[in-house]
Amino acid sequence: MSGAEMPSIQFWPAPAKLNLFLQITGQRDDGYHHLQTVFQFLDITDRLRFVVRDDGKIVRKTDNEGIKPEDDLVVKAARALQAATGTEKGAAIYLQKILPMGGGVGGGSSDAATTLVVLNHLWDTKLDDAALAEIGLSLGADVPVFVYGHAAFAQGVGEKLESVSPLEPWYLVVQPDVHISTAEIFNDSQLTRDCPAIRICDLQIGTVNEAEIFDELGNVFEPIVAQQYPEIAEVIQHLRKYTNAMLTGTGACVFAAFETKPQAETALAKLPDHWSAFVAKGLNRSPLQAMLEAESDREKID
Repeated sequence: MSGAEMPSIQFWPAPAKLNLFLQITGQRDDGYHHLQTVFQFLDITDRLRFVVRDDGKIVRKTDNEGIKPEDDLVVKAARALQAATGTEKGAAIYLQKILPMGGGVGGGSSDAATTLVVLNHLWDTKLDDAALAEIGLSLGADVPVFVYGHAAFAQGVGEKLESVSPLEPWYLVVQPDVHISTAEIFNDSQLTRDCPAIRICDLQIGTVNEAEIFDELGNVFEPIVAQQYPEIAEVIQHLRKYTNAMLTGTGACVFAAFETKPQAETALAKLPDHWSAFVAKGLNRSPLQAMLEAESDREKID
């Protein structure tokens, strides 16, 4: 029956990420920048549901903040996987959007990665992570880390990844009510583009010193963003009354790390009422990969 859908009630996570520091070490001839950063996941996620279709159509079932279907990274990811594998299967895609858009926590990239990983599983197209990451890189520089699903030291434009295991604190994440143009920030004449390259061993990842090192390295976008957006400067100043605080990505979200959940929640309770914020656990392993492995184990038993 053309267009028939195979029922599914499974929701799949698309986790947020933080940049624990972010530097630019140079600029390529094509205008892209050489970055160094550490990505870590959070236990707060968007949620996606996929219903396999037999007619090859990709149908987005939920609106996504005014984004046209053809511009939606989820739809683009599904079509890119079809093109790469030649599968005749399609999907109806449902997205429950929880992560803030334009906040620097990777929501769109994470949604795209979950789409690639899960449809590869449901369609039985059998691509490995490296192949999926290559497709993902064509959609966005942050997509590969979500595909591989492990905290990573990233270089290049963000695609050269080495798995790392930083400490997993509780984070208070605040999203000021501003929209930042990533392109404008990257093109700002004051942006530092010649940070000294660091080695992964310099970061002392997993030790008590890592947070101090991350804070010292900082985020090269933060001074520019804080200058242009007083709301973000205010958030950073407020959070630094408790602990180190830093912009993630090009913003607008600012995060601060705490040893325990109660400490983070206490700081959350003291925020001004008009600030949007949440508390989340840092994770070195993506909940998507954990769920996919559990699903595969169940299928083997069945």
